Amino acid sequence: MTEFPLDQVRTLLAVVDEGTFDAAASALRVTPSAVSQRIKALEQRTGRVLLTRTKPVRPTESGEILVRFARRLARLERDTHAELGMPGSGEPTRLSIAVNADSLATWFLAALTRVPDEPPPAFELRRADEDHTAALLREGSVMAAVTSSPEPVAGCSVRSLGRMRYLPVASPGCAERWLGTTAGTPLRERIASAPVVAFDRADDIQDDFVRAVAGGPGAGALRHYVPTSEGFVDAITAGLGWGMVPEVQAEPLLRAGRLVLLAPGRWVDVPLFWQQWKLDFPALGAVARAVAAVAAERLRPGPGA
Repeated sequence: MTEFPLDQVRTLLAVVDEGTFDAAASALRVTPSAVSQRIKALEQRTGRVLLTRTKPVRPTESGEILVRFARRLARLERDTHAELGMPGSGEPTRLSIAVNADSLATWFLAALTRVPDEPPPAFELRRADEDHTAALLREGSVMAAVTSSPEPVAGCSVRSLGRMRYLPVASPGCAERWLGTTAGTPLRERIASAPVVAFDRADDIQDDFVRAVAGGPGAGALRHYVPTSEGFVDAITAGLGWGMVPEVQAEPLLRAGRLVLLAPGRWVDVPLFWQQWKLDFPALGAVARAVAAVAAERLRPGPGA
């Protein structure tokens, strides 16, 4: 049976985490040549290419499997050191989690404050769209993720958290100028040509809303990309365009008259799920319980939530 030398597995993980062979060599305190030789030896042992030599380096599908193994191994090593009371066992418990920007801005941090601090956890959050956080789980880059996918990643469990509701809004001035709200112009007649604010080029929730209201290919060509949750809301409030804003962020601005609702009674609900490694790891279980509790308070109920 083929064995995986631990120095080679640890080196693979270091290269993926650090992004380059040179940075991994510095982290491991070895030469770049030693890193390259270990990766080559591991690829020869498995008979598979494990890394794409890009910047940053990315694991291949086979490499993702070994990276997940390496992270589990590192976690078990730390737990064993802690149980034996060996030097270094007092280090913080490191937890890597992928979460979408809107959850991060509205409810997720409140969940982290409820995680017991004995032993003290050290969170490493990776921001990614909820449609793409599952990819970070598959790569082994994170141990858990808030995702829109109900299908569990291999080696992971999944549970429903609830639904995040998004409302179509704009500033009063933008709504009047581009959508003719005072004149009573039907939304479907002008929304496809109005300026729109999107989070980034992968953000298609505005397009989904326009297709549902007016048909056609989606929102207009005049788009502004603002890749932070808070900046996204600020851009819409400033009048750059309309957009789909999380209900919890939109409501106070609607009450203050700084935003107007474009289509009362219409919204888009995005289901959210929690996926995590199937690993007997108490700290990760504590995070899962805290996340589920806060999600139940802050999100709308979803199937199975």
